[in-house]
Amino acid sequence: MKLDELKPSVPKKKKKRVGRGEASGWGQTCGRGNNGQNARAGGGVKPYFEGGQMPIYRRIPKRGFSNYPFKKEFVIVSLDTLNRFEEGSTVTPELLLEKRIIKNPRDGIKILGNGTLEKKVSVKVHKISKKAADAIEAKGGSIEIIKISTFADVAKNAVTESK
Repeated sequence: MKLDELKPSVPKKKKKRVGRGEASGWGQTCGRGNNGQNARAGGGVKPYFEGGQMPIYRRIPKRGFSNYPFKKEFVIVSLDTLNRFEEGSTVTPELLLEKRIIKNPRDGIKILGNGTLEKKVSVKVHKISKKAADAIEAKGGSIEIIKISTFADVAKNAVTESK
């Protein structure tokens, strides 16, 4: 078998050329009917159009709540990762950035208790899990939580300072 002998298993149906005279069978209105929106060039309605009745996407009640605009995204750091630092060092967000352990601090850093800690380190982070806190304190390290200031905190401080 050669390339020029190949044929499709189902023969290709020839496209009807509309608007080429009455003899073609698809002349004058070209199968679109006499009048109306669909007979016009560029006419027709969108798939979700319901003929003027209230569409379903407007009839159905909207429910629920999205917390997306207020979502806090924390960078997760495992307990194993703290073993990269020297004995007795203080781990801060700046140091994590400098060592390229994290790329972007986002809304804060959280340490999770994955793995084991083998060195004594002090930690300054925004959040920490109970298991990670216990592991750090068991090795003799200390934990300092960095307070995350929100709009509410700033507003509260502004009110107390003005009094």
